[in-house]
Amino acid sequence: MNEDPRCCGTGTCIIDPEGRCWCGQQWDGEKMALPKLELPPGDGQATQSKQGPSSADTQ
Repeated sequence: MNEDPRCCGTGTCIIDPEGRCWCGQQWDGEKMALPKLELPPGDGQATQSKQGPSSADTQ
């Protein structure tokens, strides 16, 4: 079996055609790295809007 040049060096990499390894890392064109977290638009706002006023605000 040929060694994939994208392997991180552990010898346990299983990389799919899209460059994703079983461990969660992804080939970024230069190195294996953790993928960037992509949140759907508005997720950060939803958490803040659900919080009501604190008890200190109502007194």
